[in-house]
Amino acid sequence: MKLGTTRLTAFDLVIAAGGLLLVLLAVQNLGPAVAAFRGVGTWGTFTARRVECVEHPGHEQCTWLGEFRGGRVVRPEVGFYGGDRETFTPGQSVRAFDTGRQGHVYGPGGSNEWIVVVLLLIAGLGLVARPLARLRRRAPATSASREPAEPAEPSTR
Repeated sequence: MKLGTTRLTAFDLVIAAGGLLLVLLAVQNLGPAVAAFRGVGTWGTFTARRVECVEHPGHEQCTWLGEFRGGRVVRPEVGFYGGDRETFTPGQSVRAFDTGRQGHVYGPGGSNEWIVVVLLLIAGLGLVARPLARLRRRAPATSASREPAEPAEPSTR
């Protein structure tokens, strides 16, 4: 691309599309993440049934799966956010709330996952704005700054 041109490259479009994808993912999860932080949702009881763990090099991540009951809401196969292997025993029930997020309910302590969602939103907006900022930087100067200076008139003193 030549300097001074205002065309976007294919790379710019891929970067913007990736940023748009991140924005969409963040916006989709922002409501439930903020609700989990604030402890807003349908309160009820989570009954632990089984634990599923995944081992990564250096650490293990576990999720307790079970049933959530709150008012008319019954979710038979849902994970308890933030639990580890020792959090429950099968059949144990605890107070929990449902924000509407698919696959998870939360304990009384809520969650700080909103931080990751906000970071995704900021990163996505930055990637979407990158090609626009490049266009703005490369936009040609105004026509007034390109006009040649007029010769000065000779003085008549």
